[in-house]
Amino acid sequence: MHEPHDAAHETYRAALLDARLLIASGVPGVYGLSGVFEDVVERFDQYVTRVGAQFRPEVMRFPPLVSRAHYERMDHLETFPNLMGSVHTFMGTDQEHLELMRKRAVGEDWSAALRPTAVMMTPAACYPLYPTAVGVLPQEGRTVDLRSFVFRHEPSIDPTRLQIFRMHEYVRLGTPAQALGHRDDWIERGLDMLAAVALDARPVVANDPFFGRGGRVMAVMQREQSLKYELVVPITSSDAPTAVASSNYHLDHFSRTFGITTADGRDAHTACVGFGLERIALALFKAHGFDPGRWPRDVRRVLAL
Repeated sequence: MHEPHDAAHETYRAALLDARLLIASGVPGVYGLSGVFEDVVERFDQYVTRVGAQFRPEVMRFPPLVSRAHYERMDHLETFPNLMGSVHTFMGTDQEHLELMRKRAVGEDWSAALRPTAVMMTPAACYPLYPTAVGVLPQEGRTVDLRSFVFRHEPSIDPTRLQIFRMHEYVRLGTPAQALGHRDDWIERGLDMLAAVALDARPVVANDPFFGRGGRVMAVMQREQSLKYELVVPITSSDAPTAVASSNYHLDHFSRTFGITTADGRDAHTACVGFGLERIALALFKAHGFDPGRWPRDVRRVLAL
């Protein structure tokens, strides 16, 4: 079944492939990136770092893997089972390996011989942080700068909908006022940042793509409480703009799971802002052309191009 904007997605994807900004891998939503594309990603990432430096965040970098035990303590399996990535490998005997190879040779399904490892693909850059934050926060709370590849299984011809992509996040852990203030401040700050690189962004109340009938109820609740805002930019469509950043208030969801408390002993609240680095690069290429050397002078100045 085709989406309404499939033609626009395919046109932009084809142009990116022809320009060798994206390099096809044979899997929808998984691409190699050219040096030009990667440079734009890195320049915007450095811009995010410069803007966030005033908050003197702790800097942490996790691999795109999260402990399966920690993952199972969160509700991702209940709410996003269709997006998860579970890492499996072969742990069998020599005889079982021979059977695996026999199945592969005749075109049978050999994957049933694989067993789950101790890790999952990271579904959000902030997920590995919370298990490390167990205990009492300082009075001023914590602000953490995170960047990671994240995985979401949603193959698509839309070049902005990748299965593996990078997020640069600032996470705030603290009192409700500290977390909500972080969320709201970064909505405005993110809009200013995107405007400075001549992207026409606007904030919209949004919800996560929760799975199933219960997920639809959760999505309504999330929108009614205005917990999630996305900053959207026209890329392949002006009437269905693409989210390139989001600013989210989690209430005490993660702190109750992992035992994170404020200095006065209450469950901490958390919030995060996340910038989708590949999506922002795609928005910049769409708005300003495929040659960054010819982008508007102010944009090149902001990105130090």
